[in-house]
Amino acid sequence: MDIPLKRIDNYIWEIPMEASEGMRVPGRIYADEELLEGMKGDNTLKQCSNVAHLPGIQRFSITLSDGHQGYGFPIGGVAATDYDEGVISPGGVGYDINCGVRLLTTNLTINEITPRLEDIVSTLFKNVPSGLGSSREKFRLSRNEFLDMVVEGVNWLIDKGMGRERDSQRCEEWGKMKNADPDTLSDRAIKRGLAQVGTLGSGNHFLEVQKVVKIFDADTAKTFGINDKDQVTVMIHTGSRGFGHQVCSDYLKIMDRTVSKYNITLPDRELACAPALSREGEEYRKAMACAVNFAFCNRQAITHWVRESFEQVFNTSSEEMGLDLIYDVAHNIVKEETHVIDGVNRKVWTHRKGATRAFPPGSNEIPSEYRSTGQPVLIPGTMGTSSYVLAGTDKSMDLTFGSTPHGAGRVMSRTAAKKSHWGEDVQIALRNRGILVMTPSTVTLAEEVSEAYKDVDRVVEVTHSLGIGKKVAQMKPMAVVKG
Repeated sequence: MDIPLKRIDNYIWEIPMEASEGMRVPGRIYADEELLEGMKGDNTLKQCSNVAHLPGIQRFSITLSDGHQGYGFPIGGVAATDYDEGVISPGGVGYDINCGVRLLTTNLTINEITPRLEDIVSTLFKNVPSGLGSSREKFRLSRNEFLDMVVEGVNWLIDKGMGRERDSQRCEEWGKMKNADPDTLSDRAIKRGLAQVGTLGSGNHFLEVQKVVKIFDADTAKTFGINDKDQVTVMIHTGSRGFGHQVCSDYLKIMDRTVSKYNITLPDRELACAPALSREGEEYRKAMACAVNFAFCNRQAITHWVRESFEQVFNTSSEEMGLDLIYDVAHNIVKEETHVIDGVNRKVWTHRKGATRAFPPGSNEIPSEYRSTGQPVLIPGTMGTSSYVLAGTDKSMDLTFGSTPHGAGRVMSRTAAKKSHWGEDVQIALRNRGILVMTPSTVTLAEEVSEAYKDVDRVVEVTHSLGIGKKVAQMKPMAVVKG
């Protein structure tokens, strides 16, 4: 099915409401012509149109420049629904609830780290569980400990010596989403999560030692702790693992039954939803908050083991080497927020699926030290390509409900990538470029080869040109641990 598009600006395209009967708002796509052509190759535009049917949706159904086909919503999708009259859709959050990224800065330079790079990547690989397995035995939690953790968030780990006091202040939601309620979780979800705290997981998740190669805005970069080209950073990308996946699965089944209960008409059953203020909507949000907090804790535990790994290799305290957390951002989440709509402040439920919050200077929701610059926005690359730090802007509030892309976005399925690439060859090619990669399965390297993704530089350039995120710094990988 061809989706009609109207060009609004250089990087703004619109699907008119007339494109599909039942659309309540237009679709908005933020992309250049090449990225848009890629979206036409799957169901991204159709899904953008479908999301526009959701009860209570405000202004636009949005697809960002990294957009590609997902479950119900496109990945790279944003939708805000009215607080009172709108719905909550698990498909607008996704299976990997609070998949996200955090970035650590160091006081180390490329010249200092290069001679020890093999030691660093092998120590990280040993200390941070990756792949499909569980975390080390010494960190296996009891059921009660697990439930306490998913309620309390990052501070639960910090209180146990697995972090610095300020770490929670450098996380979206301060590392703890409120209203988490373990009574809304299934036994299967809890069992799947018990042994997975501090695990990288598989697929596109990674732990990366990076070098700063370009600074676009020196003042903002300095505020974030990025002071020089050649500075070393560490990026962690993972989410809520099997725990979040099970929470999503459980509530998709529940929501599938509520659609008829509440007389909701949808063009795709993958958009299964419930009124936000209904019992089902409230219980999903409480369970989702548990998974959000799990993911923050997952990245916190990995951060602790990253710091320990650097200490082991350099025989120096992690504080001396820096390893300070810049920020931790969520990609897959729905949150109560207030946005200006038709000139009026309105409370909404903002769904971000494969999208990053990008709040502007002055926002109370971001750490006080960043209120002069705007929120740090982290956009990771794809094992061999650049990652970026941006800053949130006022323009993002106007165009995208305070959101930017979350990464490059796939253009090739994992099956297709495995057919066209061989994992060992990918590993050798990266090593020849000076990038060391360790993984429990080279099959993952074939699945996650850079060619399977959009050009992250192009995705970021569209974001910067639109003004929804301001480029601050660019990093490139030196060593990668893949799940």
